[in-house]
Amino acid sequence: MGTPEFAVPSLEILVQHPYQVIGVVTQPDRPKGRGKQWAPSPVKMFAEQHHLTVLQPERVKDQEFMDAFRKLAPDLVAVAAFGQLLPKGILDLPPLGCINVHPSLLPKYRGAAPLNWTIMQGETRTGVTIMRMDEGMDSGDILVQEETPVGPDETVGELHDRLAKMGAELLLKTIRMIEDGTVRRTPQDQAAVTFAPRLKKEDGIIPWHRGVDDIVRLVRGLSPSPCAFTFLQGKTLKIFLAAGRKLSVDQVPGRISEVTQEGLPVAAGDGLVFLREVQLEGKKRMPVQDFLRGYPLRPGERLG
Repeated sequence: MGTPEFAVPSLEILVQHPYQVIGVVTQPDRPKGRGKQWAPSPVKMFAEQHHLTVLQPERVKDQEFMDAFRKLAPDLVAVAAFGQLLPKGILDLPPLGCINVHPSLLPKYRGAAPLNWTIMQGETRTGVTIMRMDEGMDSGDILVQEETPVGPDETVGELHDRLAKMGAELLLKTIRMIEDGTVRRTPQDQAAVTFAPRLKKEDGIIPWHRGVDDIVRLVRGLSPSPCAFTFLQGKTLKIFLAAGRKLSVDQVPGRISEVTQEGLPVAAGDGLVFLREVQLEGKKRMPVQDFLRGYPLRPGERLG
Protein backbone atom coordinates (compact mmCIF):
# COMPACT_ATOMS: atom_id res chain seq x y z
CA MET A 1 0.00 0.00 0.00
CA GLY A 2 1.61 3.24 -1.15
CA THR A 3 1.17 6.22 -3.44
CA PRO A 4 4.02 8.68 -4.22
CA GLU A 5 7.56 8.25 -5.56
CA PHE A 6 8.85 7.54 -2.05
CA ALA A 7 6.90 4.25 -2.01
CA VAL A 8 8.11 2.92 -5.38
CA PRO A 9 11.49 1.50 -4.21
CA SER A 10 9.72 -0.44 -1.44
CA LEU A 11 7.37 -2.07 -3.96
CA GLU A 12 10.22 -2.63 -6.41
CA ILE A 13 12.41 -4.45 -3.89
CA LEU A 14 9.55 -6.85 -3.04
CA VAL A 15 8.96 -7.57 -6.73
CA GLN A 16 12.69 -8.26 -7.19
CA HIS A 17 12.75 -10.82 -4.37
CA PRO A 18 10.78 -14.05 -4.03
CA TYR A 19 7.68 -12.58 -2.44
CA GLN A 20 4.24 -12.93 -3.95
CA VAL A 21 2.80 -9.41 -4.20
CA ILE A 22 -0.88 -10.31 -4.48
CA GLY A 23 -2.16 -6.75 -4.66
CA VAL A 24 -1.17 -3.09 -4.71
CA VAL A 25 -3.39 -0.48 -3.06
CA THR A 26 -2.88 3.16 -4.00
CA GLN A 27 -4.79 6.44 -4.03
CA PRO A 28 -7.23 7.14 -6.90
CA ASP A 29 -5.97 8.96 -9.98
CA ARG A 30 -5.85 12.73 -9.40
CA PRO A 31 -5.76 15.77 -11.73
CA LYS A 32 -2.20 17.11 -12.02
CA GLY A 33 -0.27 19.85 -13.76
CA ARG A 34 -1.47 23.02 -15.42
CA GLY A 35 -3.88 21.14 -17.66
CA LYS A 36 -5.32 19.23 -14.67
CA GLN A 37 -5.14 15.96 -16.60
CA TRP A 38 -6.03 12.88 -14.59
CA ALA A 39 -2.83 11.03 -13.69
CA PRO A 40 -2.08 7.74 -11.91
CA SER A 41 0.14 7.63 -8.84
CA PRO A 42 3.79 6.60 -9.29
CA VAL A 43 3.02 3.36 -7.42
CA LYS A 44 0.15 2.53 -9.80
CA MET A 45 2.36 3.17 -12.82
CA PHE A 46 5.05 0.82 -11.47
CA ALA A 47 2.47 -1.83 -10.51
CA GLU A 48 0.84 -1.83 -13.94
CA GLN A 49 4.24 -2.13 -15.64
CA HIS A 50 4.75 -5.32 -13.61
CA HIS A 51 1.21 -6.64 -14.20
CA LEU A 52 0.19 -6.45 -10.53
CA THR A 53 -3.40 -6.21 -9.33
CA VAL A 54 -4.17 -2.58 -8.43
CA LEU A 55 -6.94 -1.36 -6.11
CA GLN A 56 -7.72 2.37 -5.72
CA PRO A 57 -10.28 2.95 -2.97
CA GLU A 58 -11.39 6.51 -2.28
CA ARG A 59 -11.68 5.39 1.34
CA VAL A 60 -10.23 2.15 2.67
CA LYS A 61 -13.13 1.94 5.12
CA ASP A 62 -15.65 1.52 2.28
CA GLN A 63 -17.36 -1.87 2.31
CA GLU A 64 -16.50 -2.64 -1.32
CA PHE A 65 -12.79 -2.33 -0.64
CA MET A 66 -12.99 -4.19 2.68
CA ASP A 67 -14.64 -7.11 0.87
CA ALA A 68 -11.94 -7.11 -1.82
CA PHE A 69 -9.22 -6.94 0.82
CA ARG A 70 -10.63 -9.93 2.71
CA LYS A 71 -10.72 -11.95 -0.54
CA LEU A 72 -7.04 -11.21 -1.15
CA ALA A 73 -6.27 -12.50 2.37
CA PRO A 74 -2.67 -11.21 2.58
CA ASP A 75 -0.22 -12.72 5.06
CA LEU A 76 1.47 -9.34 5.50
CA VAL A 77 0.76 -5.75 4.41
CA ALA A 78 3.69 -3.42 3.70
CA VAL A 79 2.79 0.29 3.73
CA ALA A 80 4.86 3.26 2.52
CA ALA A 81 3.36 6.75 2.26
CA PHE A 82 -0.08 5.43 1.39
CA GLY A 83 -2.02 8.52 2.45
CA GLN A 84 -4.90 7.07 4.49
CA LEU A 85 -5.13 5.78 8.05
CA LEU A 86 -5.94 2.06 8.14
CA PRO A 87 -8.95 0.89 10.17
CA LYS A 88 -8.82 -1.94 12.69
CA GLY A 89 -10.52 -4.28 10.21
CA ILE A 90 -7.50 -4.07 7.90
CA LEU A 91 -4.83 -3.95 10.62
CA ASP A 92 -6.11 -7.13 12.27
CA LEU A 93 -6.60 -9.26 9.14
CA PRO A 94 -3.06 -10.20 8.02
CA PRO A 95 -1.59 -12.87 10.36
CA LEU A 96 1.80 -11.11 10.25
CA GLY A 97 0.30 -7.64 10.61
CA CYS A 98 0.72 -4.36 8.74
CA ILE A 99 4.17 -2.75 8.75
CA ASN A 100 5.01 0.80 7.71
CA VAL A 101 8.10 2.46 6.22
CA HIS A 102 8.41 5.89 7.88
CA PRO A 103 11.21 8.36 7.00
CA SER A 104 12.13 9.57 10.48
CA LEU A 105 13.53 8.20 13.71
CA LEU A 106 10.22 7.66 15.48
CA PRO A 107 8.86 8.85 17.84
CA LYS A 108 10.22 12.09 16.30
CA TYR A 109 8.33 13.58 13.37
CA ARG A 110 5.13 11.58 13.24
CA GLY A 111 2.86 12.78 10.46
CA ALA A 112 2.63 13.70 6.81
CA ALA A 113 5.83 15.70 6.19
CA PRO A 114 8.72 14.26 8.25
CA LEU A 115 11.37 14.88 5.60
CA ASN A 116 10.56 18.57 5.24
CA TRP A 117 10.39 19.28 8.97
CA THR A 118 13.59 17.32 9.64
CA ILE A 119 15.54 19.78 7.50
CA MET A 120 13.57 22.90 8.44
CA GLN A 121 14.13 22.19 12.14
CA GLY A 122 17.88 21.85 11.61
CA GLU A 123 18.26 18.17 12.47
CA THR A 124 21.72 16.78 11.73
CA ARG A 125 20.62 13.12 11.87
CA THR A 126 17.53 11.29 10.68
CA GLY A 127 16.70 7.80 9.43
CA VAL A 128 14.02 5.26 8.62
CA THR A 129 11.74 3.39 11.00
CA ILE A 130 9.85 0.19 10.20
CA MET A 131 6.95 -0.05 12.65
CA ARG A 132 4.07 -2.41 13.34
CA MET A 133 1.01 -0.30 12.58
CA ASP A 134 -1.83 0.42 14.98
CA GLU A 135 -4.87 2.68 14.66
CA GLY A 136 -2.95 5.84 15.57
CA MET A 137 -0.86 8.09 13.33
CA ASP A 138 2.65 6.60 13.21
CA SER A 139 2.23 5.46 16.81
CA GLY A 140 2.87 1.70 16.46
CA ASP A 141 5.69 -0.32 17.97
CA ILE A 142 9.14 0.08 16.42
CA LEU A 143 10.49 -3.04 14.72
CA VAL A 144 13.72 -1.82 13.08
CA GLN A 145 15.43 1.58 12.77
CA GLU A 146 18.42 2.80 10.80
CA GLU A 147 20.09 6.19 11.23
CA THR A 148 21.85 8.47 8.73
CA PRO A 149 23.36 11.98 8.84
CA VAL A 150 21.63 14.90 7.13
CA GLY A 151 24.07 16.66 4.80
CA PRO A 152 24.68 20.35 5.65
CA ASP A 153 23.52 21.42 2.17
CA GLU A 154 21.14 18.50 1.48
CA THR A 155 17.74 19.44 0.07
CA VAL A 156 14.55 17.57 0.88
CA GLY A 157 14.54 16.17 -2.65
CA GLU A 158 17.99 14.63 -2.14
CA LEU A 159 17.09 13.32 1.33
CA HIS A 160 13.83 11.87 -0.05
CA ASP A 161 15.66 9.82 -2.67
CA ARG A 162 18.23 8.52 -0.17
CA LEU A 163 15.65 7.51 2.44
CA ALA A 164 13.30 5.94 -0.13
CA LYS A 165 16.08 3.52 -1.12
CA MET A 166 17.18 3.06 2.50
CA GLY A 167 13.58 2.39 3.53
CA ALA A 168 13.13 -0.26 0.85
CA GLU A 169 16.25 -2.12 1.99
CA LEU A 170 15.15 -1.88 5.63
CA LEU A 171 11.68 -3.16 4.71
CA LEU A 172 13.22 -6.24 3.08
CA LYS A 173 15.44 -6.82 6.13
CA THR A 174 12.43 -6.51 8.46
CA ILE A 175 10.31 -8.97 6.45
CA ARG A 176 13.13 -11.52 6.63
CA MET A 177 13.32 -10.99 10.42
CA ILE A 178 9.53 -11.51 10.66
CA GLU A 179 9.90 -14.73 8.64
CA ASP A 180 12.63 -16.17 10.85
CA GLY A 181 11.08 -14.94 14.12
CA THR A 182 13.90 -12.63 15.19
CA VAL A 183 12.05 -9.31 15.01
CA ARG A 184 11.32 -7.54 18.32
CA ARG A 185 8.67 -4.90 19.06
CA THR A 186 9.66 -1.78 21.02
CA PRO A 187 6.92 0.64 22.15
CA GLN A 188 7.56 4.28 21.27
CA ASP A 189 8.60 6.66 24.04
CA GLN A 190 5.56 8.91 24.40
CA ALA A 191 7.60 11.63 26.12
CA ALA A 192 9.77 12.03 23.00
CA VAL A 193 6.96 12.37 20.43
CA THR A 194 7.13 15.27 17.97
CA PHE A 195 4.98 15.94 14.91
CA ALA A 196 5.50 16.82 11.25
CA PRO A 197 2.12 18.19 10.12
CA ARG A 198 1.05 18.45 6.51
CA LEU A 199 2.54 21.54 4.90
CA LYS A 200 0.35 24.55 4.11
CA LYS A 201 1.17 26.98 1.32
CA GLU A 202 1.93 29.75 3.80
CA ASP A 203 4.65 27.60 5.40
CA GLY A 204 6.74 28.33 2.32
CA ILE A 205 6.73 32.15 2.62
CA ILE A 206 10.27 33.34 3.39
CA PRO A 207 10.37 35.49 6.57
CA TRP A 208 13.22 37.84 5.71
CA HIS A 209 13.33 39.23 9.26
CA ARG A 210 14.47 35.83 10.56
CA GLY A 211 18.05 34.59 10.78
CA VAL A 212 19.94 33.36 7.72
CA ASP A 213 20.16 29.80 9.08
CA ASP A 214 16.38 29.58 9.44
CA ILE A 215 15.82 30.92 5.93
CA VAL A 216 18.37 28.64 4.26
CA ARG A 217 16.93 25.62 6.09
CA LEU A 218 13.45 26.61 4.87
CA VAL A 219 14.71 26.74 1.28
CA ARG A 220 16.46 23.35 1.62
CA GLY A 221 13.48 21.80 3.38
CA LEU A 222 11.07 22.72 0.58
CA SER A 223 13.30 22.26 -2.50
CA PRO A 224 12.40 21.24 -5.16
CA SER A 225 8.79 20.94 -4.03
CA PRO A 226 6.60 22.62 -2.84
CA CYS A 227 9.37 25.28 -2.75
CA ALA A 228 10.01 28.28 -0.53
CA PHE A 229 8.93 31.56 -2.09
CA THR A 230 8.82 35.32 -1.76
CA PHE A 231 7.33 38.14 -3.83
CA LEU A 232 9.03 40.35 -6.41
CA GLN A 233 7.06 43.30 -7.79
CA GLY A 234 3.81 41.50 -7.05
CA LYS A 235 4.87 38.17 -8.61
CA THR A 236 5.76 34.93 -6.84
CA LEU A 237 9.47 34.15 -6.85
CA LYS A 238 10.37 30.58 -5.91
CA ILE A 239 13.78 29.94 -4.35
CA PHE A 240 15.36 26.52 -5.00
CA LEU A 241 18.92 27.07 -3.79
CA ALA A 242 20.38 29.61 -1.36
CA ALA A 243 23.32 30.09 0.98
CA GLY A 244 23.71 32.35 3.99
CA ARG A 245 26.38 34.42 5.69
CA LYS A 246 25.99 35.93 9.14
CA LEU A 247 27.20 39.51 9.45
CA SER A 248 26.03 42.88 10.72
CA VAL A 249 23.50 44.40 8.32
CA ASP A 250 21.85 47.80 8.48
CA GLN A 251 19.40 47.13 5.66
CA VAL A 252 15.67 46.47 5.85
CA PRO A 253 15.02 42.69 5.70
CA GLY A 254 14.27 41.64 2.12
CA ARG A 255 16.37 44.42 0.56
CA ILE A 256 18.63 43.23 -2.27
CA SER A 257 22.23 44.29 -2.95
CA GLU A 258 24.66 44.02 -5.88
CA VAL A 259 24.91 40.46 -7.24
CA THR A 260 28.16 38.63 -6.35
CA GLN A 261 29.73 35.29 -7.29
CA GLU A 262 27.87 33.84 -4.29
CA GLY A 263 24.50 34.85 -5.75
CA LEU A 264 21.96 37.64 -5.28
CA PRO A 265 22.34 38.97 -1.71
CA VAL A 266 19.15 39.65 0.25
CA ALA A 267 19.19 41.20 3.72
CA ALA A 268 17.94 38.97 6.54
CA GLY A 269 17.72 39.44 10.29
CA ASP A 270 21.36 38.62 11.03
CA GLY A 271 23.15 38.64 7.69
CA LEU A 272 22.72 38.01 3.97
CA VAL A 273 20.98 35.21 2.10
CA PHE A 274 22.45 34.60 -1.36
CA LEU A 275 19.85 33.40 -3.86
CA ARG A 276 21.36 30.95 -6.34
CA GLU A 277 18.52 29.29 -8.22
CA VAL A 278 15.08 30.84 -8.70
CA GLN A 279 11.87 30.75 -10.73
CA LEU A 280 9.68 33.77 -11.32
CA GLU A 281 5.96 33.21 -11.78
CA GLY A 282 5.33 32.17 -15.40
CA LYS A 283 9.03 31.52 -16.11
CA LYS A 284 11.41 28.55 -15.97
CA ARG A 285 13.65 27.58 -13.08
CA MET A 286 17.17 28.94 -13.66
CA PRO A 287 20.43 30.07 -12.02
CA VAL A 288 20.03 33.55 -10.56
CA GLN A 289 22.65 35.03 -12.94
CA ASP A 290 20.58 33.89 -15.95
CA PHE A 291 17.43 35.23 -14.33
CA LEU A 292 18.99 38.66 -13.76
CA ARG A 293 20.06 38.92 -17.41
CA GLY A 294 16.43 38.79 -18.45
CA TYR A 295 15.01 40.53 -15.37
CA PRO A 296 17.55 43.10 -14.15
CA LEU A 297 17.07 44.29 -10.57
CA ARG A 298 18.47 47.45 -9.02
CA PRO A 299 20.17 47.29 -5.62
CA GLY A 300 17.72 48.63 -3.05
CA GLU A 301 14.68 46.84 -4.42
CA ARG A 302 12.89 44.73 -1.86
CA LEU A 303 11.54 41.17 -1.82
CA GLY A 304 8.53 40.12 0.24
